[in-house]
Amino acid sequence: MSHTTAARARADQRPPDIDGMRATVARLLGPDDAPDVLPPAADELPTLVSTLRGHLELLVAEVETAALRLPDSSIPRYCAVACVGEARGKLRAEPRPGLSGAVAYVRRLARVLRALCDHYENTGKTS
Repeated sequence: MSHTTAARARADQRPPDIDGMRATVARLLGPDDAPDVLPPAADELPTLVSTLRGHLELLVAEVETAALRLPDSSIPRYCAVACVGEARGKLRAEPRPGLSGAVAYVRRLARVLRALCDHYENTGKTS
């Protein structure tokens, strides 16, 4: 795909559904990121992991592109780029064995997705 074709494809895409992403995050995290939210049922975990990973893969590219448009020495750029790196690390990670490992993993994905949503909104890209 050429550069102009890729740019045109991005321009034709709808913005990410930040509200939907935040709703998924809210199912997994308490209001202050405390673990007082009931863990998802074991049969829900694969779907939640897949959903969160898809959201992260989409938002990583969006946030990185927006962050790189900010001035080189700006704090928002530095923080957004650091969060992108953190998200990529979470995407490479594997859950520990067992239900508690899977729940902890899906919550780590949710926390980094929430942070990416914040950076997406803070870089001027809102849905």
